[in-house]
Amino acid sequence: MNKTDQQAAAQALPLNQILSGDCVEVMNSLPADSVDIIFADPPYNLQLKGDLHRPDNSKVDAVDDAWDQFSSFAAYDKFSRAWLKAARRILKPNGAIWVIGSYHNIFRVGVALQDAGFWILNDVIWRKSNPMPNFRGKRFTNAHETMIWAGKSDTSKYTFNYEALKELNEGIQMRSDWVLPICNGGERIKNEAGEKAHPTQKPESLLHRVLIASTKQGDVVLDPFFGSGTTGAVAKKLGRNFIGIEREAKYRKVAEKRINDVRKYDSDSLKITAAKRSEPRVPFGNLVERGMLRPGEELYSLNGRHRAKVRADGTLVAHDARGSIHQVGAALEGAPSCNGWTYWSYKRDGKKVPIDMLRQQIRAEMQA
Repeated sequence: MNKTDQQAAAQALPLNQILSGDCVEVMNSLPADSVDIIFADPPYNLQLKGDLHRPDNSKVDAVDDAWDQFSSFAAYDKFSRAWLKAARRILKPNGAIWVIGSYHNIFRVGVALQDAGFWILNDVIWRKSNPMPNFRGKRFTNAHETMIWAGKSDTSKYTFNYEALKELNEGIQMRSDWVLPICNGGERIKNEAGEKAHPTQKPESLLHRVLIASTKQGDVVLDPFFGSGTTGAVAKKLGRNFIGIEREAKYRKVAEKRINDVRKYDSDSLKITAAKRSEPRVPFGNLVERGMLRPGEELYSLNGRHRAKVRADGTLVAHDARGSIHQVGAALEGAPSCNGWTYWSYKRDGKKVPIDMLRQQIRAEMQA
């Protein structure tokens, strides 16, 4: 599909709506290659054998709804392959999918994902900081769920906002184990009877991280198992478009009210730290051409051990080393590589200033 066709497909999408019906049928009615990302929280197929009780003999409010019940593993596998096939058709070539599940279903879904042609990028462990205890005491407390993040194919140029996630994690690279609380307290949506509106409502913190990680403003996020609408609520806050599919009327009602009450963050607040590789390329020679640095001017290594002179063609010379800012820095340090932008500084008014400040000044002008 060319760019014009993709734009036409996007215009035909029922953006920011909750669609009623079977998820496979609804997805099959949508244009191909039209959705940027899918977040799916399919039925877990818990296979519960009777009621669960706490030590005080009170009943645990477990997932025992009809939508989570399948007659066999084969029936569940057939269901998984059907919705994944429909999901892959509507994903853009550079689209991606997130699927979350428990030990009951995630391994079977993982096989179906790969068989459908998706390319697994990561499995992410959501470690619950406040998990439900194991009341029977016969197994480990089930304190995590697994998310699979996959591209539409092995050639998909998927979105990954690495720098934004790093900032979200106090300057440290984001790991694949996320410690976040389960949905409880004021965040838990209640129905008119004051009961949990949906048994598997996900916390907004989880969707916030997923969408910050793998989407851009204006992207279309589809959730085929919309439930109480967490995906839509977070998408709206973050300036993303959503499409929800939910066959249960009671859940659609809850989700619609919830999303109507959500306010989108202001546009300045929605900006995230861009990946360095996506910023405009600025050759070091541009700084010399524009007179920001002069031929013959000395640069100083930030560790204070070395200096080099700028030449008119944008190269450096230091002792026997000649070449780019990166090559000369690596030669002086005896290192296989060096990022010259962060290695070198120049002096102004007796103070050392990183040359990267000049690069950022040019980038700001280019993006203005």
